Amino acid sequence: MPRPLGELEDAVMTRVWKWNRPVTVREVLEDLQQQRSIAYTTVMTVLDNLHQKGWVRREAEGRAYRYEAVSTRAAYAAALMNDAWSQSDNAAAALVAFFGMMSDEQRRALNDAVRIVQGPESRESSSTETPGAEDAESPESSARPGGAEGSGGENPAGNPAGNPAEMPDENNPAAAEDDTGR
Repeated sequence: MPRPLGELEDAVMTRVWKWNRPVTVREVLEDLQQQRSIAYTTVMTVLDNLHQKGWVRREAEGRAYRYEAVSTRAAYAAALMNDAWSQSDNAAAALVAFFGMMSDEQRRALNDAVRIVQGPESRESSSTETPGAEDAESPESSARPGGAEGSGGENPAGNPAGNPAEMPDENNPAAAEDDTGR
């Protein structure tokens, strides 16, 4: 399981993901300084830690490094959701509870995602309901606050190695190469 990013790690990774290109410590620093007082060495340490945890790769450029995201924010979010879901002792009930928390906009995004995953051949033969949804117990009767103990697939080191969040997302336009061919 990928551990959730800390506040400063998330602020740094948000910029790396948003810019979708190799970045320097100086670039991240200057952008962060628009919102908070922060030292160059702090940003350098955070990026080094993110590199050691497998969230960014780096390439030497002169005396500095350029850092680039290993995966997309979407892949990171998906890995966090997958881990949270896998900790439930009743996956169907957890999904029912999760769907119940969604806004109409989130439900539309979910329906769009299901259509994409199913592909055009499945759209014609499938109903509008999610398969198995009728078998789910109500969240009140079976979901336990806090989920089941243990995640079953957590990496003892707590880093994202072998996780979907570490995998590049070739189907995501945000993960496409920029004009420099990177």
